[in-house]
Amino acid sequence: MKFKHEWIEKNPWLLIILVVLVVSVGGLAEIVPLFFQKSTTEPIAGLKPYSALRLAGRDIYVREGCYNCHSQMIRPFRAETERYGHYSVAGEFVYDRPFQWGSKRTGPDLARVGGRYSDEWHRNHLNNPRDLVPESNMPGYPWLATTKLNPEQIVPHLRALKRLGDPYTDEDLANAPKELAGKTEQDALIAYLQGMGTQIKARN
Repeated sequence: MKFKHEWIEKNPWLLIILVVLVVSVGGLAEIVPLFFQKSTTEPIAGLKPYSALRLAGRDIYVREGCYNCHSQMIRPFRAETERYGHYSVAGEFVYDRPFQWGSKRTGPDLARVGGRYSDEWHRNHLNNPRDLVPESNMPGYPWLATTKLNPEQIVPHLRALKRLGDPYTDEDLANAPKELAGKTEQDALIAYLQGMGTQIKARN
């Protein structure tokens, strides 16, 4: 047995093949069942796909790299749930493509930030975070307040998500440009932030 073990270790290509095989089987054994588990593939009660305005805000959130400093996943530990609220569940993120879980927390987790602050607070915070949090190292985003959304850009995005299975109707697609008309990128980002984690909050 010892001879066989040494022989495997001294044959790098065989070792690589065996390692890849073991990792592949182990990975599949963990991942594949999740595709058939309802708690990970079905939305929680009351969850709806993003409205056109919130979806535009989510695009801005991703574009500006907010996920580099803010996670959106509360782990099931007492220290986290006491600070941020109910731990995250898979059913909350069914319509997130890509999801924004992350583990980097230069800033606080935002999974339950919806409704915690007023729209005006968010406006001031986005314009200059240090006006509200003097020790903050977050950069300001004042241009969002003056940059208008392009209403027509959201329709192809909604159409693509509909093809992937999100339950948007033809009426949703037709009304989307009206929802964005006259709105700024700041309006959209705030709408996105204000909806974060609110379904779980409503259930508690």
